[in-house]
Amino acid sequence: MGGDFAPIQTLKGAILAKKELDDQDKLVLFGPKNIISEKLIEHGENVADYQIVDCSQTIEMSEDPVKAFIAKTDSSITKGFYYLQNDLIDGFASAGSTGAMLVGATKVIGLIDGVLRPCISSHYPNDEGQDNLILDVGINSDSKPEQLVQFAQLGSLFAKHIMHIDNPKVALLNIGEEENKGNSVVKEAYQLLKNESSINFVGNVEGGDLYKNSRVNVIVCNGFTGNIVLKLAESFYDILADRNIKDPFFEGFNYENFGGTPILGTKKTIIVGHGKSSDIAIKNMILLTGKIIKSKLCEKTIKTFNYDKN
Repeated sequence: MGGDFAPIQTLKGAILAKKELDDQDKLVLFGPKNIISEKLIEHGENVADYQIVDCSQTIEMSEDPVKAFIAKTDSSITKGFYYLQNDLIDGFASAGSTGAMLVGATKVIGLIDGVLRPCISSHYPNDEGQDNLILDVGINSDSKPEQLVQFAQLGSLFAKHIMHIDNPKVALLNIGEEENKGNSVVKEAYQLLKNESSINFVGNVEGGDLYKNSRVNVIVCNGFTGNIVLKLAESFYDILADRNIKDPFFEGFNYENFGGTPILGTKKTIIVGHGKSSDIAIKNMILLTGKIIKSKLCEKTIKTFNYDKN
């Protein structure tokens, strides 16, 4: 029951998601059982239709994520990762503390063998009315060339199996299209990507190319750059919304449409939601979690990296 507007918006989102989930899907809610039950009844729901795991603690956004994760063993995030680790659930999503989610993802669930660093991605609308993908957008402020190559591989797998893009075009975000442009990290990453047979590398792209479907599907950068691109894109949507200007293209910058982002490179499905998630964002976060589980993205990623090791 994480997020700035929990538990009300979180529960409303869960109710909306349940109406769209398949009958065989099981939705497990982590949080104070008495409050969750009370609110479900208020919204006309049958409490018996939900599995509730009682949690008495909350990891606050302002707390040190490592210390809080260890100390607050009865928090919804800590318990959620215990359930995920022990195969009691197939995927875990939360709009709570991002830091605590990363602690659980890396220290409890762990990275896929061969993956150097996890990363997170974001959708970016393109000129064909679909979406491109950009990663990393926040976890890794600095990235080594080898890590950028792995982000490209992880993004390519996501684009193929979740976004259903055949042979996705992967490009490196740079200050110019030429092979010799950029800093030493980007230049070395370019050479590694050029020789990486598992992806369809198409070279460098500049900031003005991010929306061009004919040019790129997956944009690779470090988390510092990616986060700036993401926040700038979100600001476009906010400015237009404030001015009451509606345009289908810019609606693609609305985070609510996607709900959350998977932590790519981990052994199991983990989704991080926006702290200020509305009920619509929570709904889409839950639906995305189910979609990734059913696609077996983690299993396919494990297979890919095991193949690379051999």
